[in-house]
Amino acid sequence: MAKLTKKREVQVGLIDRDKFYGVDEAISLVKQNATAKFDETVELALNLGVDPRHADQMVRGVVSLPKGTGKTVRVAVFAKGDKADEAKAAGADVVGAEDLMNQVQDGKIDFDRVIATPDMMGVVGRLGKVLGPKGLMPNPKLGTVTMDVKKAVTDAKGGQVEFRVEKAGVIHAGIGKASFSEGDLKENFTAFMDAISKAKPTGAKGKYIKKVSMTSTMGPGVKLDLEEIPGA
Repeated sequence: MAKLTKKREVQVGLIDRDKFYGVDEAISLVKQNATAKFDETVELALNLGVDPRHADQMVRGVVSLPKGTGKTVRVAVFAKGDKADEAKAAGADVVGAEDLMNQVQDGKIDFDRVIATPDMMGVVGRLGKVLGPKGLMPNPKLGTVTMDVKKAVTDAKGGQVEFRVEKAGVIHAGIGKASFSEGDLKENFTAFMDAISKAKPTGAKGKYIKKVSMTSTMGPGVKLDLEEIPGA
């Protein structure tokens, strides 16, 4: 077993590994332990009582964090004509049609979110094997296939977070930066957990939210008391 550094010993020493913490105390501990030289992301890991191999147990959605994510999100939009102009005016970083498709096929993917107008899905569909594994494929249910590209771009850049359960029933998501105030992180946490609760699939049986932990990018994890979490 690797020997802990002195800094890591201090971090781990602040946390009782057998204790389940309230939300406020967990946020405070995570902020204390975020001592890297960069502004660490505050992250959640959720274990859900679902099996995403079954369509009626898939958990997927999008939520707008009230205090933003603290990240600069680069947005690509597949659109033509007036809608392309609308996307550019809204602040999209990359806008195009077949030319953007060629760019992606050449491996140039310098964006974090993809939005498309419905008429462009024939083009975007050819990129499924490239965008799909990266979680970038536009989806009408997530509001990323839409004619209202202005709203979609604004939402994506303003603190919108997509979530999707992985094979083992786990969801990972960032809810802000360690530099955020404790109050702002709690607001984002509450909004995210509310979205998870509302996304409970019809096929979920038994306990839905089984475990929740919070950490910063480089810090140790803190287990949360589920009694403090709505819907758990």
